[in-house]
Amino acid sequence: MGKYLRRKILIYLITFFVAVTLDWFIPRMMPGNPIDSILARVAKMPSQEQVQILRSHLMKSFGMDVPIFEQYINFWGAMFKGDLGVSINYFPKPVTEIIKDALPFDLLLTVPALLLSWVIGNKFGAFAARKKRMDNWVLPIWYIISAMPYLWLGILLSWTLGVNMDLFPVAGAYSFSREPSFSWEFIIDYLHHWVLPFLSLFIVQLGGWAIGMRNMIIYELEADYSRYMETMGMPQKLIRRYAYKNAILPQVTGLAIQVGLLVTGALTTEIVFSYPGIGYLLNQAILRQDYFLVQGCFLFIIIGVLLANFAIDIIYVFIDPRVRHSVGGDGA
Repeated sequence: MGKYLRRKILIYLITFFVAVTLDWFIPRMMPGNPIDSILARVAKMPSQEQVQILRSHLMKSFGMDVPIFEQYINFWGAMFKGDLGVSINYFPKPVTEIIKDALPFDLLLTVPALLLSWVIGNKFGAFAARKKRMDNWVLPIWYIISAMPYLWLGILLSWTLGVNMDLFPVAGAYSFSREPSFSWEFIIDYLHHWVLPFLSLFIVQLGGWAIGMRNMIIYELEADYSRYMETMGMPQKLIRRYAYKNAILPQVTGLAIQVGLLVTGALTTEIVFSYPGIGYLLNQAILRQDYFLVQGCFLFIIIGVLLANFAIDIIYVFIDPRVRHSVGGDGA
């Protein structure tokens, strides 16, 4: 087990280094320059000399007055100190503070949508796989649901439940007249705004998980071990229990992968509902060429995806006997 852990940690550290390096370089490969973008928003200077003075001051403030390789080295040194730089768009607010403010909203939206859709989708898919009549009319609905883009479903929910029926607000995480607090009034107001973004993520993911589990259950029930158990006269309940245990393993892997893909869906959903999460911040940062905020948002995503996959690798040792056997066979 120790050798297995060391190997996995080394692989994830290398992946982290490569991913963070790409995270740093890609924003700087975008056309344009954030300093020029700032200068374009500033009132017209009376002289070119003042423009150059302001440009020099901005370059120094954002650490862009040194060669690109030195900027890269400085980035790693600052990152390990918890300093991700200052946002260009929200100057002089630090990137870490901006992400810290957005993170609770993001987690409260994406984590419940992912976990509830995974649990309910797997249970519902396993149940429908055993009921032929239900499977015949539910399966087409699941395919339609899972094929819906988050953006399109968000707009549809906003138009029907928000605009036409006036049941829920269509923008923001809370009323613009309120300040975030731990009062019951704010919590109720937040939940009122939370419903539509949550549903747009939950519904699409629910269909995907249900289809995946339905197909895996059918495959496992047709496998040789299931037929052998059936010929041995074992009860169907026991056979289905073994089939479910084997079918859930790919779904666990899918859960870790979905952590990364969820950000894409959350990004479009947060844009539709103007929800102040990481996805909405990332979109605004890209549009305004805010290098440091783009880096910070992607760094959060990279760390989240790697930690989720590392956790799944460890969990697999305990839930999959084949992995446990291979780990034990390493001589660890």
